[in-house]
Amino acid sequence: MTDERRMVVPLSRKTKPDQTLTGLEAAPVLSSAAQARAVVPSTGADRVYEAIYQAVLERRLSPGERLREQELAEQFNVSRTLVRQALQRLAQEQVIELLHNRGARVPIPSLEDAGSVFDARRVVECEVARQLAGRLSDEQLQTLQHLATMETEADRQGEHALAIRLSGEFHQAMAQMHGNPVLTRWLNGLLPTTSLLMSRFKRQGGQVCVAHRHVDLIAALQKNPASAGAEMRKHLNELEQSLTAPTAPRRQLRDVFQAYRDSPE
Repeated sequence: MTDERRMVVPLSRKTKPDQTLTGLEAAPVLSSAAQARAVVPSTGADRVYEAIYQAVLERRLSPGERLREQELAEQFNVSRTLVRQALQRLAQEQVIELLHNRGARVPIPSLEDAGSVFDARRVVECEVARQLAGRLSDEQLQTLQHLATMETEADRQGEHALAIRLSGEFHQAMAQMHGNPVLTRWLNGLLPTTSLLMSRFKRQGGQVCVAHRHVDLIAALQKNPASAGAEMRKHLNELEQSLTAPTAPRRQLRDVFQAYRDSPE
């Protein structure tokens, strides 16, 4: 399975992985995460790979969570060899980590990693936005609008995993529309780490990727390259700025020394 197949809503089933996209079919109205997936991996290793990738992206797996081969093999009814193949591929893409003699786990990104991740996303996605400006067809604009609308509705109904997935698919759709498979592959590799950073450091409240900003992006894409690039940069900056180091609760000294005060003399 190529990286391009990870894009699940806007792509036509007839599009070959190695084709440069010049148009996208409007996505149908979807009501659940299961309906949202239009591409189904064809092998056991692909199924394991895709499930873990999506689980990290949707924050169903937490930073540091262990991924045991035997449990995965039982869950997906495949051999441990196929599980190992999927884990090796995910590790190569830095979606998971393989620890010496300790198996696989979900990475634990630091707040310092956020700067590198968002710098890379700005390089890729601001350029994508600039080059797409004024070039999108009505069908492509409708696809982006549809994703933004579904994201808002999913979040309103409390389907947060679906909202997170649709947010990622919005960004993937833009990369796919650009047509450069290298940029798409880079973005696909950055999205899971973004989700892990959001899981660890995002301030409470609000969507992972605010849908109204996606609406603003759609409007900017219909203007000029400068507007589109600036709007994407603003959007990514807002995401990065929503991250903050957790603060330990402040303890009173009386709580620290309570055990000593209450000790018998």
